[in-house]
Amino acid sequence: MRQALVHAELSESVIGAAMTVLNRLKPGLDEKLYENALRIELQKRGHHIEQQRQFPVQYDGHLIGTLIPDLIVDQKIIVDPKIATSFTDSHHAQMIGYLNITGLQLALLLNFKFAQLKWKRVVLESYPRPSA
Repeated sequence: MRQALVHAELSESVIGAAMTVLNRLKPGLDEKLYENALRIELQKRGHHIEQQRQFPVQYDGHLIGTLIPDLIVDQKIIVDPKIATSFTDSHHAQMIGYLNITGLQLALLLNFKFAQLKWKRVVLESYPRPSA
């Protein structure tokens, strides 16, 4: 029996919006431009977007820094636009870290480097939110 994808419909909407952005802007721009355009496109589609939301990161009760994901869609999915030849283990590890800190279960890596959008779903299987 096949397990259902986490946030499948929302993922489809985000990927569709990213395709629209890439088709309009074409490859070759800076990640931040795709991030800003994607925020606009997702808002046009009725999604709630948090851009550059800050999450405090603590260790043993001490604030050690701040995590800032690019986009959070409908308080469910972290979306991280990239310009890369391919997704790396570092990209995947970064998203696992983001998911652990935010308490979310799904991140989407979106690669705008080429004429055809590439994406990768990163799912945190068990995701207890860390205590502060």
